[in-house]
Amino acid sequence: MLKYILPALFLTLLPFAPAMAADELDSGDTAWLLVSALLVLMMTVPGLALFYGGLVKRDNVLTTLMQSIAVCAVVSVVWPVIGYSLAFTEGNDFVGGLSKFMLAGVKPDSLTGTIPESVFIVFQMTFAVITVALLFGAVADRIKFTSVLIFTPLWLVFVYAPIAHWVWGPGGFIGGIDKEDYAGFLGMGEALDFAGGTVVHINSGIAGLVAAIVLGRGMKTRRDPSTTNNLILSVSGAGLLWVGWFGFNAGSALSAGTSAGFAMLVTNSAAGMAAVVWMVIEILDKGKISVQGALSGIVAGLVAITPAAGFVDFSASIVMGGLSGFICYFAVKHLKTILKYDDALDVFGLHGVGGITGAILTGVFANPEIGGAAGLLYGDEHRVIAQILSVLVTLVYSGTVTFILLMIVRSLFGLRVPAQVEYWGLDLAYHGETIVEYNEQLPKALDKTSPKKKAKPKKAEKAN
Repeated sequence: MLKYILPALFLTLLPFAPAMAADELDSGDTAWLLVSALLVLMMTVPGLALFYGGLVKRDNVLTTLMQSIAVCAVVSVVWPVIGYSLAFTEGNDFVGGLSKFMLAGVKPDSLTGTIPESVFIVFQMTFAVITVALLFGAVADRIKFTSVLIFTPLWLVFVYAPIAHWVWGPGGFIGGIDKEDYAGFLGMGEALDFAGGTVVHINSGIAGLVAAIVLGRGMKTRRDPSTTNNLILSVSGAGLLWVGWFGFNAGSALSAGTSAGFAMLVTNSAAGMAAVVWMVIEILDKGKISVQGALSGIVAGLVAITPAAGFVDFSASIVMGGLSGFICYFAVKHLKTILKYDDALDVFGLHGVGGITGAILTGVFANPEIGGAAGLLYGDEHRVIAQILSVLVTLVYSGTVTFILLMIVRSLFGLRVPAQVEYWGLDLAYHGETIVEYNEQLPKALDKTSPKKKAKPKKAEKAN
């Protein structure tokens, strides 16, 4: 008799059972996003700071480290005040609203999916932090530190937040989040960006390129202490970036599940393949494999797989890693010479070009069995067009608004450091600290009250 009563009782009580709704807190997902937020924050400080710091000149290393630290501090304030609301609240196709200005209405029990909204806010903040920090690598050796502090909040509000809304925010015209039967931008379907190919890498890459062009080429005449600082720092920083990227990509699944696991797998394989290809090309091209080149290959692969991490399979990650290594090698070595721009730390060559490569290839290799979206190889011929459109819109908007903001900052506060400061190094001039021992000429060279005694690069070199 019980075998008939118990099933009937179960069916009777089922409507009253607690439903596993999408907005119910999941401790496993929450724990994973907490860890992921820490990993992504680690990518900037100390990861990116060390990576960049090891590549610049010894008399600029402290300023370069401070740029990442300062960006992290400024964004940590501006993002929860206004950036999060502009990116992740309902507004229009272009930008969100101000309903969560100063995090209005955000409580400890507020949820985003299965995680606390507070965790989601911090997780997304770490993306904003590294995006802004990345772009300054293009001009790390010649931008005024005060200009970094002024430009950062402006760029976050007027460039990063709107683009994040386009792709990931409710109603954004690129990603089409929460839009029913959305045909996509120009009717070509929704563009895919799992973890920031457009929002982070193309965005920072084109902004860095514009900044490099606006500030102009760096000084060619250099004195001895300005040789490359320490690649050991860069190796350490690149290692932290590689590890942190698992939080970047796998964390973007927003849950501790199969999507996160597969995103971690393809992220690692793409990075490894890109590094191998870069090293092979270098030994064929130069006869030697450089440490800096191998690190660049790793970054190229990580960048390219970022938009695709939740949509492609393992074999596609190998192909994407290999192609990104080859394409970014050409961009870093030859594109700068052809176009004659001075990108100090190859922000556009690695992040801009790598992001473009990854975004377009996502439209080719997206596997419906992995992330539900089909690419060109799986029957959706419009997917690549949607990806290309998202790339073009990001390049045009970010490049244009970045240029306008740079012009405003330059007219009001100045952008580039004085020539004598650039020649002798930024560290002592802007922070009063240095890791290099200087002779007695430095204080006089940096003494703005004695312009006649300022050291001129060409004369100083002739004297030596």
